[in-house]
Amino acid sequence: MEEETLDTILDGRLRVLQPKRGYRFSLDSILLAHFVSLKSRARVIDIGCGSGIILLIVAKRFLQVNLTGLEIQKNLAVLAEKNTRINNLDDRVKILSGDARNIRNMFPARYFGTVIFNPPYRKLKSGRINPHPEKAIARHEIKGSLKDFLTAAKYLLKPAGIVFTIYPAKRLIELVCAFRDSGIEPKRMRLVFSDNFSEAEFVLVEGTAGGREELKIESPLFIYDKNKKYTKETENIFTELSCFPSDGDG
Repeated sequence: MEEETLDTILDGRLRVLQPKRGYRFSLDSILLAHFVSLKSRARVIDIGCGSGIILLIVAKRFLQVNLTGLEIQKNLAVLAEKNTRINNLDDRVKILSGDARNIRNMFPARYFGTVIFNPPYRKLKSGRINPHPEKAIARHEIKGSLKDFLTAAKYLLKPAGIVFTIYPAKRLIELVCAFRDSGIEPKRMRLVFSDNFSEAEFVLVEGTAGGREELKIESPLFIYDKNKKYTKETENIFTELSCFPSDGDG
């Protein structure tokens, strides 16, 4: 097993084991976990969960939901399972190792109310592929593309089920088209900027299976202020951990 580090986030309220040299979570995963909105008792799956960072944050934010993580890389799935245990979340968060492209062999159709995924951003022929296989699979569409993740989501979702994802802003048109091709309508969107002077870096999107046309575009999120320090909103994302009350089934 590759050497690991134990890191803390949310002011020490979560501990996360990660490979020291392999794939490590980044800001986009934290932003996506914060963007997610759930009803209590929702049945949720994170496709391509890595070491489980999104699952851990979501489980801490929403105390009455049950979550499943699916990860194609067995070593990361093992870490994700460890992370659920060290954070005392293994009663509500289950980890499976498997390929989203074979989703029909793992779950019944319409089994989940919510699907979350932070997919690889880079096409196979775009840019240098990292020599570390763990990083390469996480960053390039080697073992799963946006279309593969959405195909899995369409199969897994109940009617009117919800999808949450984050993607490079420069591929927004591709993302919207892929959503609609999968029968999932974008309903809420937020652009993420490094600062006031930069182009949009990411786009956070919420979609509804079989939803009608109507898109809410939220105010943009700026990571840094003019002094290159984190904005107040970004600091809150890193430190706050709101626990949401029951608001019905999902």
